Amino acid sequence: MAGKTVKKLNNSPRIRNKRARFQYSLLERFEAGIELQGSEVKSLRQGQASLAEAYATIHDGEMFLNQANIPVYECSGVLNHEPTRPRKLLMHRREITKLGSRIEQKGCTIVPLAIYFKRGWAKVELALATGKRQFDKRDTIRKRETQREIDRAMRSRR
Repeated sequence: MAGKTVKKLNNSPRIRNKRARFQYSLLERFEAGIELQGSEVKSLRQGQASLAEAYATIHDGEMFLNQANIPVYECSGVLNHEPTRPRKLLMHRREITKLGSRIEQKGCTIVPLAIYFKRGWAKVELALATGKRQFDKRDTIRKRETQREIDRAMRSRR
């Protein structure tokens, strides 16, 4: 027993942007750290956040997460944070310049997919994405429905 290490289960919540996979075609994924205040970390650990309208931008060689809503932590004092303030994302300069050149292409944007904790640090999963058109969304719905019908048929045969 002395030499074995025990992994702790990560029970921290993973806040997901469920609409991103439906509204965008995801081209490439990245992971970035996020610069937070203390009350924001406590709100995230309670699972309170929304990435529905969030997006990432590059300004002066730095990347920022805009419109991500992390509500005010109720137990904190008067020095609370602003819920939708821009938050700095922590990435290597090479990755930021690579993303900056890819964003300049027509229709590309950076969309956050999830916020989670990894080894105690808050991380954001980002994706380089292009927007889907209406017929692409209908095609996605059609594929999902046919897959559900196939699954139902397979379950009934068992």
